[in-house]
Amino acid sequence: MEPRIEILTKKKIVGKRIITSFTINKTKELWQSFMPNRNEIKNNIGSKLYSIEVYPEFHFVHFNPANEFEKWAGIEVEDFDAIPHNMESIVIPNGLYAVFIHKGSASNGNETYQYIFTDWLPKSEYSLENRPHFAVMGEKYKHEDPTSEEEIWIPIKHKY
Repeated sequence: MEPRIEILTKKKIVGKRIITSFTINKTKELWQSFMPNRNEIKNNIGSKLYSIEVYPEFHFVHFNPANEFEKWAGIEVEDFDAIPHNMESIVIPNGLYAVFIHKGSASNGNETYQYIFTDWLPKSEYSLENRPHFAVMGEKYKHEDPTSEEEIWIPIKHKY
C-alpha cells in the first residue's frame, strides 16, 4: 500500500469536537452528535466528511494509548461566516501529506494505521509533522461495508 504524496492547500472545517483517547474511544459518540446537525452547515464545499485528529506535539514520541487528543467530525466550508450553534471551526494548514486509501470496513481501519506507523513511515524518507491528521469520507465511504473506501491523510516532512 503505497501512498500518494500531496501538498495540501489550507482547508476550513466546521463541525464538532471531543476529547478522546485510543483507550477510551469516543468517536462513535462524536459522530452521533454531529450527523443529525450536519445539514445546518450552509456554506459547505461538497459533501465529504472529515474525521480529524489534533494530537499534542509529542503524542507519538511518548506514545501511550491513554493519552488524550482532540477528535473532530466536520465538513469543509468556504468561510467561517455562518457557524451553526453548538459547532466550532478548525483550519487544517497547508503542508505535505502522505495519503493512503483504506479499503474495507471502518472497524478494520486500525490495520491500515498500524501499517502506516509501524511499517511505511519508519522505512520512508519522511517523519511525522505536528499538524492535524485526518480521514476523508466521500462517495466511496460505506462505513462497515467491505467495499468501503476512505482517504487517510498523514502530515509528513522530509527526514533530512
